[in-house]
Amino acid sequence: MIQKRIYFNSRDRLVRLNIQKIVYFESDGNYTYIITANKQKVCLSINLAHTEDALASQLGENAKRYMRIGKRYIVNMNYIYQIDIQKQLLMLSDCENFLFQMPVSKEALKKVKELVIRTKI
Repeated sequence: MIQKRIYFNSRDRLVRLNIQKIVYFESDGNYTYIITANKQKVCLSINLAHTEDALASQLGENAKRYMRIGKRYIVNMNYIYQIDIQKQLLMLSDCENFLFQMPVSKEALKKVKELVIRTKI
């Protein structure tokens, strides 16, 4: 089986990643951090909007597995483990090797929960 990869190209750097191993993207101003399933943290010198564009243009239908949550995150919906609206936490895990907790607003978490229930991802 051929693994689908995504490429992020900047002036000084080329990053090639397996899309199934990307857990989430986190914005930090004009930079985006990619967090992978093996807990690698890759820094890109592009903002989150450009990251979204790259996902859409390179992945087509597969881009639907990634969801923008507020101004700060894009998450791989396959790794959503728990949505805690009261504590305002989104937890991403593969139930084996990692568990990432992210602070997210109640409104955003309600939308995530609704989408997960509706699409049964």
